[in-house]
Amino acid sequence: MKKILLSLGLIIAGAFSVNAQDISENAIGLRFSGGNGVGGEITYQRALGENNRLEIDLGLANKFTNFKATGLYQWVWNLEDKFNWYAGAGGGIVSAGGTGIYAAGVVGIEYDFDAPILLSVDYRPEIGISGGLSGLNSDVALSVKYQF
Repeated sequence: MKKILLSLGLIIAGAFSVNAQDISENAIGLRFSGGNGVGGEITYQRALGENNRLEIDLGLANKFTNFKATGLYQWVWNLEDKFNWYAGAGGGIVSAGGTGIYAAGVVGIEYDFDAPILLSVDYRPEIGISGGLSGLNSDVALSVKYQF
């Protein structure tokens, strides 16, 4: 039984290592959202390993009087050639309607062009914990990033 479990564990680990990929060290760009988001956001990604990264987004609204800042830890998996999918969790702070904090998740798909351009579409559910963002909010966005 131990040999079967060990073999199964090695096969699963091998499958994940085959799907692991190198993601760019840094990427910066714009995230265009709808729904209850602030509209456009500046987005920055920093690789933390072979298949995980940190994403930080900052959105400004109402003549720069309101802001929304989000930080997300993401895991990235290769689907096919240059297509990846990712999922993650994090949180943020918002100033609209009073300062508040929220928890956020993300799931999305991205395409890594031969040029240093990354195009992605993601869905981000957000749950307001206190302040200006209350209840469950959803946000769908298109992002264009420059990788370096």
